[in-house]
Amino acid sequence: METKTKENTFKTINPTTEETLSTYEYMADNKVENTIQKSHKAFLNWRLASFETRGKIIKSIGEELQNYKSDLAELMTDEMGKLLKQSHQEIDLCTAICNYCAKHAAEVLKNEERKLSDGGKGIITYAPIGVIYGIQPWNYPAYQVIRYTIANLMAGNSVLLKHASNVTGTGKLLESIFKTAGLPDGLFSVLVINHDQSDAIIKHNLVRGVTLTGSPNAGKAIGEKAGAQLKKSVLELGSNDAYLVLHDADIKTAVEKSVKGRIYNNGETCIAAKRFIAVEAVYDEFKQAFVKAMSELKLGNPKDETTDLGPMARADLRDKLHKQVTKSVSNGASVLCGGAMVDKKGFYYPATVLENVNPGQPAYDDELFGPVASLIKAKDDEDAMRIANDSRFGLGGGIFSKDEKRAVTLAEKHFDTGMVFINSFGLAAPNMPFGGVKDSGFGREHGGFGMKEFVNIKSILISNGE
Repeated sequence: METKTKENTFKTINPTTEETLSTYEYMADNKVENTIQKSHKAFLNWRLASFETRGKIIKSIGEELQNYKSDLAELMTDEMGKLLKQSHQEIDLCTAICNYCAKHAAEVLKNEERKLSDGGKGIITYAPIGVIYGIQPWNYPAYQVIRYTIANLMAGNSVLLKHASNVTGTGKLLESIFKTAGLPDGLFSVLVINHDQSDAIIKHNLVRGVTLTGSPNAGKAIGEKAGAQLKKSVLELGSNDAYLVLHDADIKTAVEKSVKGRIYNNGETCIAAKRFIAVEAVYDEFKQAFVKAMSELKLGNPKDETTDLGPMARADLRDKLHKQVTKSVSNGASVLCGGAMVDKKGFYYPATVLENVNPGQPAYDDELFGPVASLIKAKDDEDAMRIANDSRFGLGGGIFSKDEKRAVTLAEKHFDTGMVFINSFGLAAPNMPFGGVKDSGFGREHGGFGMKEFVNIKSILISNGE
């Protein structure tokens, strides 16, 4: 939570205790300018480094993340409230990303040769372009940073980070970890800045690309600002992912994965399962088991091993979520469990299931960024797919069915999203592309695709001499 104490300072707040963690001061404009200049200067050397040289350092970053795992995990949980065990899992994913990029960059970004029509030779190279500016959210304080920085560093770029203010400490600790791992000065810099300063960075002539993870409104604003400067952007935005429980689904698996998919990271995940569309044939069975499982989740201290659900990251986020629930109810939705504010210290919100969810309700139309599930009945499998695609978002989704071949066909031919999970709930895999369509943004990260987002795909044409 950001609380202004003076015009130039802000505090970070522990969402579990509501106590102040730290006070930070925004950087002066001249320091921001010096940081950008230093980043560009570092890039001029780094772009010439071999993939082997870059890879050794990136792999070392992965190792240092493990060395700092305890401190980093504690800080992440203190700053935004995720379960401590999930903070540890996040760091493991970050290390896996480092290892994947270090191992595969040379292959992903290698030169390609093609024959020209005149008998000459063409060479395609993937050249780094310079300073890449990332604006990142608070919900995965380490992963969101690692996701774009490591790919761009392996591609030969340098990186600037504006992290969400309520996880400023995590951003600064990551900067220290990168330095300890041996990353040359200037290649990764954390900017503690306000929105006006951020807008100026997008305009800066040395900044060549902009990447944002955030809300659709933030994506529209940043995309417009980057586009006005003719700069490439990658936008990973929100979603209200639909998970289909088809007539032949294994209900036990569907319930188990759906609960995890809704409440993982306290429900504050862009690619979380949010709308659960069960066909009429299995609706009642799924509903009964799903509501029972959601209502039995333990709400409490995220550092307690027995806790299933911690606090939301900020008070304003909890209040917004509750307003979305109450508005949905006033427009016809029914509360099957949860749905009421919790009378205890900390920004807690209970696991909630809404039924009778229809268009015109936030629970159907919008993203509910917290532990609230929308339960929707479909006539049949075809109707379930129609409802799933009846969304302005398109990040991810899921299908529960025993007919794997048919589920894959539905995912491939009909699901209008960037990712589809079958008989499971998933987050991110280093070797698979991550990103969405429609209001969920554009561009891809992971799977090698992220390393090609901010490079100059350069053509070199060599005549055959005739």
